[in-house]
Amino acid sequence: MSAATDSPEADTTPKRFKPNQLALVLFTAVALFTLVSGILPQITKWENDNAVHRTVFVNIPGPIQIVFYTVIPVLLIWVGIMFSFRMKNWERGAPSQRRTTTKNAKQRLKDFRAGVYMQTLLRDAGAGLMHSMIYFGFLVLLGVTTVLEIDHQLPEQLKFLHGTTYKAYAFIGDLAGLVFLGGIVWAIVRRYVQRPYRIRIKSKPEHAIILGVFFAIGVTGFGAEMFRIALEGGPDYEQWSFIGYPLSTLVDGWSQSSLEVWHQWWWIGHVAAFVAFLAILPITMLRHIFTSPINMYLKDKDRPKGAMRPMPNLMETELESFGASVVEDFTWKQLLDLDACTMCGRCTSVCPAHATGKSLDPREIVLKAGAVMAASGAPATSPPLSEDKEITVPADNLFDRITAEEIWACTTCKACDEICPVNIEITDKIFDMRRYLSLMESNFPAELGNAYRAMENQFNPWGLNQGERGDWAEGLEFVDIVDPGEALKSEYLYWVGCAGSFDDKNKKVTQSMAKLLRRAGIDVAILGPSEMCTGDSARRSGNEYLFQMLAQPNVEMLNEMGVKKIIAQCPHCLNTLKNEYPQLGGNYEVIHHTQLLEQLIESGQLDVSQATLEERITYHDSCYLGRHNDVYVAPRKVVGAIKGIEVVEMSLNGTKGMCCGAGGARMWMEENTGVKVNDERAEQAISTGASRVATACPFCYIMLDDGVKAAGKEEDEVKVADISIHLLEAIETGEAEFHAGESPLLDSEQAAEPDDGPLTSV
Repeated sequence: MSAATDSPEADTTPKRFKPNQLALVLFTAVALFTLVSGILPQITKWENDNAVHRTVFVNIPGPIQIVFYTVIPVLLIWVGIMFSFRMKNWERGAPSQRRTTTKNAKQRLKDFRAGVYMQTLLRDAGAGLMHSMIYFGFLVLLGVTTVLEIDHQLPEQLKFLHGTTYKAYAFIGDLAGLVFLGGIVWAIVRRYVQRPYRIRIKSKPEHAIILGVFFAIGVTGFGAEMFRIALEGGPDYEQWSFIGYPLSTLVDGWSQSSLEVWHQWWWIGHVAAFVAFLAILPITMLRHIFTSPINMYLKDKDRPKGAMRPMPNLMETELESFGASVVEDFTWKQLLDLDACTMCGRCTSVCPAHATGKSLDPREIVLKAGAVMAASGAPATSPPLSEDKEITVPADNLFDRITAEEIWACTTCKACDEICPVNIEITDKIFDMRRYLSLMESNFPAELGNAYRAMENQFNPWGLNQGERGDWAEGLEFVDIVDPGEALKSEYLYWVGCAGSFDDKNKKVTQSMAKLLRRAGIDVAILGPSEMCTGDSARRSGNEYLFQMLAQPNVEMLNEMGVKKIIAQCPHCLNTLKNEYPQLGGNYEVIHHTQLLEQLIESGQLDVSQATLEERITYHDSCYLGRHNDVYVAPRKVVGAIKGIEVVEMSLNGTKGMCCGAGGARMWMEENTGVKVNDERAEQAISTGASRVATACPFCYIMLDDGVKAAGKEEDEVKVADISIHLLEAIETGEAEFHAGESPLLDSEQAAEPDDGPLTSV
């Protein structure tokens, strides 16, 4: 026994009520209520004497009723025990701040409603409607049964289920049964006839069992109702049971004894189907009926959407292991995720790595981690989804089931997180496992090591001389390279980023943006050689040590300069500066260059009245601008401000946009398996018939330009460029055409660089 256990403090500390105990208490309470509801009417003998009503347990012998009220409570307690075991698994995880407070209570309830109202599922109209029919149909049927039981417990003067109320009750019951059964039939056809890829690849015997049980509940319910109505002589008021009543006419001529026997057997079959439902509820994927709404309620977290989990200062921490290699390294919320999964495969359907033949399947990450959690629990529980018997889990090590190849294939585009209808945080798990592989095992692709060394030695992943970081500004006298030893006098600091400073393509983006700011009357202040990589690629690839080595000096420098507002042209820099530097004490107002352009255009500060391009253009959504930071409108508004241009969307756009393949430090890794992600995305852009592709991220620019060229398209056929390049070209083209027609003697250079008077410092 440990010393802590033997200490007086340990003995006097009150026992904290654990979540797993709550499940046991709740299901035991429901079981006791069910038991009492069976005993009480036998004592009170309260009956409904109204002519229009339904007699409970009509034609059901006493011994069968006793079995019913014995088996159901016992099963409910068993369900509670099984759920408590699963919740003990969640308790193995590390802490996660998901408390409900006055600040987040409203958002939590909103997220919960989105789940229980099927709003997230309805993003896929067909599947959403099907699930809604099953879900709401079942809930109403459960409510119908509960209402009947409540009425059964009440004295004569309080009974309400008669007359017009009963007629409405009968109609609603049959309608719910029809909707429920229709949804089940649709689900059977979808899974076993239509067989969409994401469903087909993970169909298991348990799916057939679940659908079979639900189908049996619906069919036996109508069958029992049919024979009950016939047995009671088919009273006119039962016509409100618009399914059961017509069916009862089919057996209207049967003998009384035959109707009694058939009714009893259909009733027993209905109860047996419900018993089967309770039996499989906690040990199959049906558990998501409870776990998914809980997971959605807990969606809101104490960090921005685009931020990774913070880690302690690795220079000072006493931790001996970093990242996640065993189940206990995940947080309890991440473990709840594993049991909340509905196995719908939406994450699989949108994963760019999976779509291009890589080994990664986001759903498999969840299922494999869930299988390790289940098998290593005490006691062991059933896996999230049934597995082949040959698959064994020897310990709680995640990498016994998940390979490093899967983890490194991820582009961290967050498409899986965005589309998940129950808000499972898949990307966070991959980040944590990357941290372990990188920091504890140095198990990362060799070419990524080159980027690490470059960031460590030259402070940029290109490995170029840091002193050349401001060379792009040669000849642009209005660009001011500020000394970090002095306080920043400008309102904004322009954070150029490594790509904008060193990559030849993206230097043109930086220059175009600087010229646009000049046109808007804004001076440009940059750090030049003092600006270091924000550390995005290091952190996204799990190298937290290198990230902190880069980020901490950046934060100290920016704070000493008094920087409050930053313009970033790289979404990766934007995300890191805005969402992750606050973890290190750097709090700044960060805006993407497309957002600033939108503001300047709308305010009239940037004159685009002459901006003209008679071409077709398509915009590619950057994952770190879009899904990580929810910026979708601003880039489109900037493109839309150009006259004569035809804007066309790719089939995958907005929240469903496909990654360029460079995120998550994939920019520095080779693709040796399947189709290259950027080639696939480039084909999608070309298929729109656009002559221009607009990007808003330096990585996207490089990847799509390479992909378009790999497809055999030259720049005069399909021009890939950042939005700022397209916009500046449109302005200069439009002004040249205007002045050529209206004022041919006007100096063209003067037209391109108008004197806008005093500059606003930025």
